[in-house]
Amino acid sequence: MKIPALISAELRRLTATRMSVVALIALMLVPVLYGGLYLWANQDPYGKFAEIPVALVDLDAGAQPDGGDTVDYGSQVADQLIEDGSFAWQRMDAAEAREALRTGDVDFSVTLPADFSAALTSAASSSPHQATLALATNDANNYLASSIGSQAVERIRTSVAQLVGREAASRLLTGISDIRGQLVTAADGATQLVDGADQATTGATTLADGTAQLAAGATQLRDGAATLADGSAQLATGTRAVADGSADLATGAAQVSDGTAQIASYADRAGSAVDEAIGQLPQVRDDIARVLGERGLDQTQIADVLSRLDPIGERLQTGAARVDDAVGQVDRLAAGAAQVSAGANQLSAGASQAADGAASVSQGAGQLAAATGDAATGAAQLDGGAHELASGLGTLNAGLVTLRDGLETGVAQLPDASADLRDQQAATISDPVSVDSGNLASAGDYGAGLAPFFAALAGWIGIYALFLIVKPISRRAVTALRSPVRVTVAGWLTPALLGSVGMVVLFGVLSLALGFRFSSPAGTLGMLLTASFTYAAIILALNVWLGSVGQFLGLVLMVVQLVTAGGTFPWQTLPAPLAALHHVLPMGYVVDGMRQWMYGGDLGRVSLDLAVLFAWMLGALALAAIGVIRMTHARTLRDLQPSLIG
Repeated sequence: MKIPALISAELRRLTATRMSVVALIALMLVPVLYGGLYLWANQDPYGKFAEIPVALVDLDAGAQPDGGDTVDYGSQVADQLIEDGSFAWQRMDAAEAREALRTGDVDFSVTLPADFSAALTSAASSSPHQATLALATNDANNYLASSIGSQAVERIRTSVAQLVGREAASRLLTGISDIRGQLVTAADGATQLVDGADQATTGATTLADGTAQLAAGATQLRDGAATLADGSAQLATGTRAVADGSADLATGAAQVSDGTAQIASYADRAGSAVDEAIGQLPQVRDDIARVLGERGLDQTQIADVLSRLDPIGERLQTGAARVDDAVGQVDRLAAGAAQVSAGANQLSAGASQAADGAASVSQGAGQLAAATGDAATGAAQLDGGAHELASGLGTLNAGLVTLRDGLETGVAQLPDASADLRDQQAATISDPVSVDSGNLASAGDYGAGLAPFFAALAGWIGIYALFLIVKPISRRAVTALRSPVRVTVAGWLTPALLGSVGMVVLFGVLSLALGFRFSSPAGTLGMLLTASFTYAAIILALNVWLGSVGQFLGLVLMVVQLVTAGGTFPWQTLPAPLAALHHVLPMGYVVDGMRQWMYGGDLGRVSLDLAVLFAWMLGALALAAIGVIRMTHARTLRDLQPSLIG
């Protein structure tokens, strides 16, 4: 009997009655019911989070940092959460939230405490502390809901940290921008101060030059007065010696008159220079005060600079008074000399009076010499003070240049950012790292991510269910000593083909009803069919060798593969013994192959997956064939006992 005839005979047996047909169809649809319904229910659970009820309790009392505007971050966060709609947020007070969580009306609750804003703004205070988000869960409602709540609170924490960090960075950058603007203004003021100091230095130099001329004139005046004193002494001696020689006296008087006139001229020049210096000094002082005021110096700083000029003015005025006194004496001396010259003709008559007048002239000349000496000393002091002022203003100018250069350097080091740029910088500072996710192979959604695992598991369940009604080996063919290989192949192909029909229907449900996308539909379907044929060979071998016990072991093997296939968590998280089984049992390779075909992964890995599956398939068929050969050559009491299953 050939293989098609054996398969056809088994199919006729399975469809002999209506109930048999119904049972066969129901068992063939087991993979569809298991895989399709489960994947439909879990197709996109993350997209349904907006329907999860969550209590939101806002107790924040707000804060007023540094006496500024009041902030209420609690209200901002609550409004953003409700507007975002990531969950079905419900505003409640604390008592309502506790009761709703207890009764299961909400899956978890999030509380913003009363000091939420105060804590967020405490970084700049003397007692900085972290803000707290209170998460309350109830595992009696749903354990995964608690896990989802933890993830949600972490996202809220990250969002709040970015918000506060962005505002803090924005305030910092705005403060830096304001400082830069003030430094620019200060640098401009320093430039004006440098210009004013240059002008003051120029004026002080001019003043020093004038006082130098004054000192030189005072020196000449002193020297002339000394000469006058000597001449007056000689005059007194001469008048006494020539009391009888009036002609000689007239000649001497004329010489005295000419000398005193020259001295008066020197004295007048000295007096004019001193008066001019005194007249210019207040104007110079006012100009210096005005320039320093325009450059941003306050009155204390201006007074400090001018205090160095005031002693010079006082000395100049003292010297001027002495010069004026000396000039007056010189003028009186000149008038006396003129009188002496005019009265030369009377000298013969009043020689004794002339002698007395000459003595007076000698005394006055001595006083003039002393006065002009004081004037020269005052002028020299004035000249020294003027040069000292010029030197001090030069030092001030150098300091102002250093200040200006320092301010300009500071301005250059601070960025000149616009408001938009500062906003971008603040956003970058508050959230400096972004995640650029790249996916070599993308599943699309949660349901598609689980599809390879549940499709592989559904295939095993379908084959296992079919063996409840399909006879693994035709007893008739074995009894008739038919070819063991043909009997084995027929016993394998019957459930494998029926299971493949279920795999095709399941593939249609995944692609059409659930809308899953496949990078390679043909490859994915081929992997499902290969899995169905492999599973059929394995369960066939178990049934041939162990009968109903083998059928039960097929269920145990399914459970073991359920945890070792790595369909949900990565297989590396398994305990070592189970991780070792992952590399041996076939379902893990079915899951891996489907992932590569379905998501567009590394097709090079599919070769290994198929090789392992074919190894299991051929090995199981060989083992089943050996069992059939044994059955054709020997019968045991176990073969005559009825099966516990089916």
